[in-house]
Amino acid sequence: MEHRRPEDPRSTAELISISLRGEPDDARALDALHLLHWRGTRDVLEAAAHLLRSPLLHERGRGADILGQLGIPERTFPDECVRLLLDLLRRETEPAVLESGATALGYFRDPRAVPALVKLKAHPSAAVRFGVVQGLSGQEAPEAVAALIELSGDADENVRNWATFELGTQLEADTPELREALLRRVSDPNEEIRGEALVGLARRKEPGVREPLVAALSAPNVLVLAVEAAELLEDPRLLPILVELRDRPGEADDYFRQVLDKVIHGYESALTR
Repeated sequence: MEHRRPEDPRSTAELISISLRGEPDDARALDALHLLHWRGTRDVLEAAAHLLRSPLLHERGRGADILGQLGIPERTFPDECVRLLLDLLRRETEPAVLESGATALGYFRDPRAVPALVKLKAHPSAAVRFGVVQGLSGQEAPEAVAALIELSGDADENVRNWATFELGTQLEADTPELREALLRRVSDPNEEIRGEALVGLARRKEPGVREPLVAALSAPNVLVLAVEAAELLEDPRLLPILVELRDRPGEADDYFRQVLDKVIHGYESALTR
């Protein structure tokens, strides 16, 4: 399928200038950023590389933001983008810029990024550690998986949540250490993290997930992640619990109901085969 790039009469310099105005998530700035991504030309690459050398940290961060998705949906200059971002990580000290650079590397899933990202896994800034999680997305190398396992126990809830999601859902890796890390998260204080851990363990058919999953499905407040984990585990002993959940009094949103009905139907169909 051919993707038509959006046309815009403004020059690359104009779009760069707009992307730097106001807060980083300003709507007009983000619109300009997305146009630069789509444009993806050599002059955009060179402008971003120039920003990486700016004395202003917000300009360096924006340069990394541009490189991260340059040329979408068909990436342009990926090798040069990765080399520029790795060079940035080697010399940068500002947490906000390190986060942008690490996050940008996650769009490439280039194995060359793993050592540089792993070096930052214990950075004192939670924002940088969050960027490391994003940067390691989909990386199956043992040192990447080990770093995500460590970050799944991070003191920062957001870092912990995304690292658990990466381990549970985004990776195909399946090791005893990874399963143990997910099992530790089924008792996390954050319910979403508990749900992500249940999904990851159910994907791997981990026997130890059944007890915490039954508890999650029987709790007063049940997340859709627990229902999705029940579907993945494919354990017919869960069907009565799912039916009881469906028949509980009270309201549930439409999406939750749809997922629950689908999972119950799948179990019932399997039993009649």
